[in-house]
Formats: sequence, structure tokens, C-alpha cells
Amino acid sequence: MSAPVVQGWCPGAHRPMMSGDGLVVRVRPRLARLDAEQTLGLCGLAERFGNGTIDLTNRANLQLRGVDEADHEPLLTELAKSNLLDAEPGIEVRRNILVSPLYRKGDLTARLAQELIDRLGELPDLPAKFGFAIDTGPQRLLAGDSADIRLEIGIDGLILRADGAETGRFVAESDAIDHLIRLAAWFAERSTSETRRMTRVVAVHPLPDEWQGSTPGPVGHPLQPGTSDLGPVYGATFGQLPARKLNDLMKSSGAAALRVTPWRLFLLEGGAAIPAPDFVTNATDPLMSTDACPGAPLCPQAQVETREIARALAARVPGSLHISGCSKGCARMSPADITLVGRDGQFDLVKRGRAGDEPSQRGLTAETLMTMDLT
Repeated sequence: MSAPVVQGWCPGAHRPMMSGDGLVVRVRPRLARLDAEQTLGLCGLAERFGNGTIDLTNRANLQLRGVDEADHEPLLTELAKSNLLDAEPGIEVRRNILVSPLYRKGDLTARLAQELIDRLGELPDLPAKFGFAIDTGPQRLLAGDSADIRLEIGIDGLILRADGAETGRFVAESDAIDHLIRLAAWFAERSTSETRRMTRVVAVHPLPDEWQGSTPGPVGHPLQPGTSDLGPVYGATFGQLPARKLNDLMKSSGAAALRVTPWRLFLLEGGAAIPAPDFVTNATDPLMSTDACPGAPLCPQAQVETREIARALAARVPGSLHISGCSKGCARMSPADITLVGRDGQFDLVKRGRAGDEPSQRGLTAETLMTMDLT
């Protein structure tokens, strides 16, 4: 079996990606938020044009899967009507912005994110996966999530930090985005086809002193299924949101909006906490520490089915579990206690590592995995 192809880019709305069940069309929510009307509309589009499921990605985006090529343009028309589409494809590609989901309307996080959105056209040409994090709440929540340039609260105030650098630069809100654009330009002048992320550029090109010196603030407690000041929080197994069930939950809870996160969690802004058996409501549920990509046959590069065995093994692994259909490891970039990697219809076992790491055992069948000790 040939090695999986690394695309080097993520699907968008204007530029979808072909998968085993049709096109994958990605929607990037502005400020990690869809109002109730937009959410219900997207649920309807998932059933009308897709496979009836909405994926919540680890970049806090939403995806419709199983879209026929002939339906792509009609789908774009409907997304535009709901204000879920950038008219300019070039702006959509640049709008890779993670936002801490617990911001308040009009606060620092919201203001900075909106200014960055308004000024995306001023950015230099950047790699498709290059991204930003606006993490300016009382404590940092996005420290473990993928981003190349970060706006964070530091020990002494607002800082701008290049990913891969331990410290950042103190900035005022009035010039924060100006400096962000300058740092992006510094990166663009030094990036190559081999160094397409900030951490790699910083590793080979010393970061000027002007971008360093201010220490980031403390990391906050991870968000969990349960309650928050803004509304109830639910988990999505494997990041899957059944469209009809989400539609029903939005209506029943009376939520004003859906807020998305990069942690397979979503928040119903202003909604009532009601039972939701189709979603995760218990922070100790082992499925919340289990990652699994769509697998075969939904992904043409996957060499095994993933989610059925992930459900079967979740409760048997005391720590984190990652089931990857191939060695790319799209569902989880960080190490897991147990990683199972599909290869030629069987699984390779990696302990305390990533999908691309050297396995400790090879050629395990699903039947063997169900009976062996995975601790």
C-alpha cells in the first residue's frame, strides 16, 4: 500500500476536498459563533446536500460531508444567503482564526478578532494551514491548539507571540493587529516549502529580540461538558454532530447561538441545559479522550475502518486513545497513550506517541485488539 498523500491544505467552502463519500465542504464560523438561524440553516443544508452529519474539526470549523459535485454551487449559494461564506475565496483561505470560546460580546477578544477579520487582506501570502489564535481571556485556553501567531494575555498585559517562542512582545490593543501583520510578513520572507509553520521557521531563523521578552499568562482549566457562564456545553463524539439532533437541541434549549471549539465541544449560548442523549454530557465519558478519523471507506487514504473499533476500545484504555486510518494522523496531532494506525487492513500499535511514530507492534487484527491488554 502506498504512503498516504499529505495535501498541505485544508478544505474550504470555495475549494472543497474530495473524499470517499463525496466533497468535504468546510464552513469557518466568524468569532467561533453561528446564531440560531444560521445553525438551523446549516443543519438543513447538511441533510439536503450532505450526509446528514456536521463535523466539528480541531480548528473549530464545521464541515459538511458527502456533497455531490453537482450540488457544490447550489450549496455555496445557500451558504452565502446565511452569511456563512466569504465572497472572496482568498479571504476565506486566510481566515484561519481560533477564538477562545468564552469571550463576551464586545470584549477584547471579540474586538481583536473582528479587527483581524477586517484586515485579512493586508496579510502577505501565507501557507494554507497558517493560523492565528486570539486567546485574550483571563486565562489562556488555546495554548495547546495549533496556531502560528498568538495574541494572548501575558503577565504584564496583552502580548503577541510567535508559536515556538517561549515569550512574546507586549502590544497595545490599538497597534496589536499592525504588529501581527508585521510578524506575518517576517515569517513570509523566511518560509519555504519545507518550513510552512512558524515553529519550524523560528527553529532555523532566530526571532528578533523585539518579538520576545514578555511572558505568557497562566493556562486555564480545559472546558468540559457541563455548564458555563454562557450556557450548557456538550461534547461531540469524534467531532460528529448529527444535523437533525443538533437542530432539535437548538430549538429545545432556546439557545441564541452555537459556539464551537477545537476540542469537540460546543456551547449553546443562552440555552437551557437539557438532556441530550445523542451528545456527550459527562466529562468522564471515555469517548471524550478518544480520537478517530472518518476512516475507510469515507476517506480514500484510510486503510481500516476506525470509529466502530474506537467505540469498542474506548472504555478499555485508561488514558487517551487515537485510532487513525493511516499514518497521517489527521484526527490528533498530539501524542496519545495508545495510537492504532491502519495499515493494509490491520493495525500498528504506538504507545505514548503519534500516528507517524515507530510502532511497538505491527499487523494486529481488530479481533486481537479486543482481547489484548492495551495498558
